Amino acid sequence: MEPTAIIRTVQNLEMVLEFEAHKRKTDTRPVLTVSAGTCGRARGSLQVVEALDAELTKAKLRSQVNIRVTGCHGFCEAEPNVIIQPHDLFYQKVEPKHAEAIVEETIRRNAPVDSLLYRDPATGEASRGENDIPFYKKQQRVVLGDNALLDPTRIQDFLAIGGYRALIKVLTELTPDKTVEEIALAGLRGRGGAGFPTGLKWQLVRNAAGSNGGEKYVVCNADEGDPGAYMDRSLLEGNPHRVLEGMMVGGYAIGAGAGYIYVRNEYPLAVKHVTLAVDELRARGLLGTNILGTGFSFDIFVKRGAGAFVCGEETALLSSIEGRIGEPRPRPPYPAQSGLWGRPTCINNVETWANVASIINRGAKWYSGIGTATSKGTKVFSLVGKIRNTGLVEVPMGMTLKDIIYDVGGGIPGGKAFKAVQTGGPSGGCIPKEKIDLPIHYESLAEAGSMMGSGGMVIMDEDTCMVDVARYFLSFTRDESCGKCTPCREGTQAMLDILTRITEGQGTEDDLVLLESLARSTRDTALCGLGKTAPNPVLSTLRYFRDEYETHIRRKKCPAHVCRQLNLYSIDPRLCLENGRGCDVCRRNCASEAISGGLNQAHAIDPAKCTKCGVCVDVCRFDAVRVE
Repeated sequence: MEPTAIIRTVQNLEMVLEFEAHKRKTDTRPVLTVSAGTCGRARGSLQVVEALDAELTKAKLRSQVNIRVTGCHGFCEAEPNVIIQPHDLFYQKVEPKHAEAIVEETIRRNAPVDSLLYRDPATGEASRGENDIPFYKKQQRVVLGDNALLDPTRIQDFLAIGGYRALIKVLTELTPDKTVEEIALAGLRGRGGAGFPTGLKWQLVRNAAGSNGGEKYVVCNADEGDPGAYMDRSLLEGNPHRVLEGMMVGGYAIGAGAGYIYVRNEYPLAVKHVTLAVDELRARGLLGTNILGTGFSFDIFVKRGAGAFVCGEETALLSSIEGRIGEPRPRPPYPAQSGLWGRPTCINNVETWANVASIINRGAKWYSGIGTATSKGTKVFSLVGKIRNTGLVEVPMGMTLKDIIYDVGGGIPGGKAFKAVQTGGPSGGCIPKEKIDLPIHYESLAEAGSMMGSGGMVIMDEDTCMVDVARYFLSFTRDESCGKCTPCREGTQAMLDILTRITEGQGTEDDLVLLESLARSTRDTALCGLGKTAPNPVLSTLRYFRDEYETHIRRKKCPAHVCRQLNLYSIDPRLCLENGRGCDVCRRNCASEAISGGLNQAHAIDPAKCTKCGVCVDVCRFDAVRVE
């Protein structure tokens, strides 16, 4: 059957699935898979594609090799990367200039290009394939694993790996109630916040009496706004049909007639790919009225958000979809009772929807066998900050911080010591090195004073000031507060004022008492999740790093030398002359004229004139400037 034709029945879709799977299986050409998500494109992956295409054409091999342009493969530190099958080779940090060697050595002679293989920074040992690389070895890529297998702009690629089989299964084998039951038995919990049981949420919406003709909705919350988090973006860029299939299964289960994907406009590639995917589904009759002749009618619409962090809160998100200001409202009623346009609405985030098809296809028992007793399945984290292997990692719930940071993440670069990790985005808490063996799941993180959130994981080393970290994240939540409720609007500002005073050397002992009191009051009285969790960075750093606050206040010193107003700057005359030979760069860049000296002379800083801007540290190439 021609795969571009309208698919009118379940049997038609099964024929197309078999056709695409057979076509891929019988295509024995080598495949050059190029990672081309946002991070890959920023590093030149599309130029790599062009160079490979040109070299293959030059060698008269273009028709004999398949170039597959995919989304993110997760290993962002190694971007752009190229996976070559059936050679099972993983090339990292590929540049256009490497295309000739790849074609000549690997395609013509079936030999690896050794200089492009991943090498362990500690041992120098090379890894040939993806599964040999430490970054991937301990991962279990249930959600992300298909990204490298398909071009996200081609529905044929998704069908070739069994896409939409979960939809066929629920429409032909499972009732809506049985579908909800399967999700509940799997133990899937929401991947975007506090981990509310997905099956229970679906059941609540299914049981809700829909008004105005009984309409209900499903919503995909793709308003990912945490600094350093990009899990949802990479899923929508790399495998949009996986998310759409989950939404269609959810729509069938709860009795919804339509779904909305709310994605921020700052994700242009994600918006483009998910819009293309929705259009392809409509063109093939897989969205709309009487899908596959089963009587199930369902459509999906893409709604672009303006990038307000508060719209990640579900009631603010619904308000934005409706065309109103994105502000949260008091609950109850909850969206499951009265959501979009006052009708029962099921809201899950991108990763939650992306898990649904795997559960339906492989069964609740399989899924519930992954993870811990209360936190089932895998979780995708964005591993960023002071970590060697920056990227997206997907691991079973219950893996320890130590395993994630050192075995998957490769440890802290530069020989620095691990100090803390912040989980859950700007609303999460900071977990100290003493809890490095903490197993990661919903309950353990909450007990430690943090949260799972959407999956941001920011690693910090010994050079991090925890007071400044709290100030930074609180500044973010202050800026992103909608200002509707007084506790959040005034509380975040008041806490930020105190933290700023402390980092500038003006803090007092009473400030710590007031800061903790404000944090607890804001947490307990704010209207929505943003305000309630905004104090988490403050409370967790006070809990685990109180000594740093006290040092800032009592000694007027920042142990990490991050808070510049507390630093004392001086120049080592020996290093200035012997290494820098009195280069005079620091003096010429000092706006306050606090540095004396000249060419071939030892320089000195006048503390009375120094504004502590730190420019001298930034421009000195000889480590002659001392910070105390």
